[in-house]
Formats: sequence, C-alpha cells, structure tokens
Amino acid sequence: MAEIISLFKNIGETPLECIEAFRAQNPQYKDTKMTYLGRLDPMAEGVLLVLAGNTRDKEKYLSFDKTYEFEVLWGFETDTYDILGLISGIGPTPDKLEKRMEGVLKNIRAKTLQSYPAFSSKNFRGNFLKARENKIEEIDKQVRQIKVFSIEHIHTRLVSGGELLKEISNKIALVHGDFRQKEIIDKWSKELEVRSNEKFLISKFEADVSTGTYIRGLAYEMGKFLKTSALAWSIKRTRVGEWKVGSKE
Repeated sequence: MAEIISLFKNIGETPLECIEAFRAQNPQYKDTKMTYLGRLDPMAEGVLLVLAGNTRDKEKYLSFDKTYEFEVLWGFETDTYDILGLISGIGPTPDKLEKRMEGVLKNIRAKTLQSYPAFSSKNFRGNFLKARENKIEEIDKQVRQIKVFSIEHIHTRLVSGGELLKEISNKIALVHGDFRQKEIIDKWSKELEVRSNEKFLISKFEADVSTGTYIRGLAYEMGKFLKTSALAWSIKRTRVGEWKVGSKE
C-alpha cells in the first residue's frame, strides 16, 4: 500500500537528505521504502512529496501542478541559473523595470517549451558530466512542454553587493557534498567585494506551473527577454497538487 507524505525541504538539503532527516525523526519508517515525487534543487525549499511503501507506481504521482514563490536577481547569470553556480554572464540592471514588468510576465505566460538547464537531474547523453567539465557548448539541448498557468510580480527591492555576498555565502555553507562550493564562493567574492556598496535589484514573483517547469529556467529567460542577465535568487515551492506548505498528508 502506498502513502504520500508531505515534507518541507530546507535550503541546502538534497531530497534524499530530507527523507533521511524524516526517517531519523520517525523511526517507524526506518525500513519503509521511500522515494520523492519530484525533486528540489539544493538552493530551493518547500513542499517535497514522498511516496512511502509501494513505490512501483511512482510515475502516476508525478503530474501534479505546482505553485512557487521565487525571486530573480537581475544583472548576473550562472551556469546553473541560480546562486549555486559559477558566474557566466554579467549584464546591466534593467532600465525602467517596473514599466517593463508586464511585458516580462506576458512573455513567460506564453511559454509552452522550455530547455532543460545544463545542470539538471535529467542527464541526457551525459549532459550533467559535460556541464561539470565546463563543456556547456557540447550539451545536447533537450526541451519539454510546459504550461505557466499564472505568474504575478509581487515586489522589487534594492540590495547592496555586500548583502548579496553575505547571503550567498550563508546559503552555500548549508550545502553538503560536492557542488563546487569553494570555486563558486571564490567567484562571487571576486565579483562582489569590489561592488559591496553598489545596489542591485531583486524581484519577487508567484507562479502556478505544470510539472517539469524549471523555475530557475524561467528566471534565466526573464533576463534574456530584457536583454540582460538574471538568475533565481530564491525558490520556495508552496504547493504540489493539493498539498501545501504546512500540510502533512
């Protein structure tokens, strides 16, 4: 018999670490087979559905729509499309952003296809290894159909370069395993230490999307629409299907 459990994955955790933390607090599940229903990146937090017991029918539980709250940092681009990546592009702060925001949202709402990020759990033809070896140009670009049911701009705030570096360092320090953390922090430090007093824009959004939609990919595409660089500064998944933050099962 299968059971769906709604967990909250913290920033820095992998889905497997989240499951293991749950097992440690709930010893009755120690020997129960468990698998997550849709992953979350290390820098993302929020609802993580877990299938416990009979996991053979996992596929039928993978089509739930999702809701995210996320922030976009304008002016920077990384090879992962979020802060846990090497800086790969720097662009200007978008001019008259508030007046251009509706155009950004209209463009994102119209999207029906999305390329998988280079650093993706979908390892097409060794793409993940190619990305780790900085062979981005060799990656086989794969796309999938997506649907953005709604997306709204909540607010935009100003943050100093010093504040950005402090938060990036704190978040990346929460990540275990080999995610190139030292190299990433070194690159961010080199860029932001000399711009510590400079002000940068971060915009917050809420979106309802179909399964398989990469929020960090949407952030990247927003930057391209405005002819600048952009990345996902934060991602919080607040709903998967009928399960929301705070719901247990």
